[in-house]
Amino acid sequence: MKVAVRFLLDTNIVSHVARFPQGEVATRIAEIGESHVCTSIVVASELRYGAVRKGSERLSRRIEAVLSALEVLACEEPADRRYAELRVDLERRGAPIGPNDMLIAAQA
Repeated sequence: MKVAVRFLLDTNIVSHVARFPQGEVATRIAEIGESHVCTSIVVASELRYGAVRKGSERLSRRIEAVLSALEVLACEEPADRRYAELRVDLERRGAPIGPNDMLIAAQA
């Protein structure tokens, strides 16, 4: 039985594709196939925030173009429970990460 692998792209990767649409990362995504990649609503929010903050219509258009080609996953169960478990585990280890990164990791 073949298992379908999907990759959840983080903010840095989606941002790179928006800035370099013909670059190596975009080429690799095309090779894998867009149906095998997705991103998080958290990533979409971070990217849109960055574009608004920068005041760049060009960047906003590029981000929207990339996001329109990807499935953007909503944050829903069981990601909320996984977030709680992950946060407690990282805090106990003394290695917390940012809340947005934890949400993205919980979705993955």
